[in-house]
Amino acid sequence: MMSTLESLQKSFESYFNHRHFPAVPATLYNPLEEFISNSGKRIRPILCLMGNELFDEIHSDAYHLAAAVELFHNFTLVHDDIMDKAPLRRGKPTVHAVHGEATALLGGDVMMVVAYDYLNKIENTHLKKVIQIFNKTAKEVCEGQQLDMDFEKLDKVKLEEYIHMIQLKTSVLLAASLQLGSIIGGASEHNQGHLYEFGRNLGIAFQIQDDYLDAFGDPSKFGKQVGGDIQSNKKTFLLIHALETAAGQDLADLQSLLKTSSSDKVEKVLSIYKRSGIDEWANQLKEAYLEKAYHHLDEIAVSSNRKESLRALAQYLIIRDK
Repeated sequence: MMSTLESLQKSFESYFNHRHFPAVPATLYNPLEEFISNSGKRIRPILCLMGNELFDEIHSDAYHLAAAVELFHNFTLVHDDIMDKAPLRRGKPTVHAVHGEATALLGGDVMMVVAYDYLNKIENTHLKKVIQIFNKTAKEVCEGQQLDMDFEKLDKVKLEEYIHMIQLKTSVLLAASLQLGSIIGGASEHNQGHLYEFGRNLGIAFQIQDDYLDAFGDPSKFGKQVGGDIQSNKKTFLLIHALETAAGQDLADLQSLLKTSSSDKVEKVLSIYKRSGIDEWANQLKEAYLEKAYHHLDEIAVSSNRKESLRALAQYLIIRDK
């Protein structure tokens, strides 16, 4: 019988819920312990476990791998928050906001090092390929973050350029988490490829939902500053499409608002989004990528009942409100 999302979350937390860093210097390590204990959804490590279990019983190596992925993900969050000047993460003040940028930079670096400590626990049979995919993915995530920052300096970004950036910044880690887990489970190259594509398309749908929630989400549930993307003129699915489709006074107003930081900027931009049907368009685009993800899931050569937990996870990610 396949594990449920809830049982995998509990299983991973049981494995992961211990101190990962030394006690000294406390000014460096205690903020990291606090940050990773404020767990978020643990989606990427759960995908590692699901990728393994899709093909075989969960091996202990899948937990080492999941821990490495989770620490790498948290490293990117700590550094991204510095670059984005974000005040909140998971509903709490960011590491750099409380402890300073220098400590946050060092802390992210240490998390990356400890991630490799976990990878080194994996049996040699799979280690070379795991390291190759992990390193390739890590570089791609950094490339995606750079493109994201580059886009902030451009007046116009095409939708396909933004999707490429999102694949690097967000999707490849979801996809690789699944593929890495499937390697531990003994999956064929054919099945690994389709599982990766399932994760890649799901990641794009996930980001569409994230962009949507940043604009239209409930701040008490979302855990981040709602409207933060609008305030910072961040290129998102919503803004890119609005600039392509808004007309007349709405387009003129939107372009004018991008040059201001007025207190009612978010409210006015959201009004333009709604008049232009941006919220409905985003939901349709999200569903299109979700269907692509399901197509690749269907192509994986295992019994359909073994795929149900991945379908359930996909639905959980896409209908979320936080």
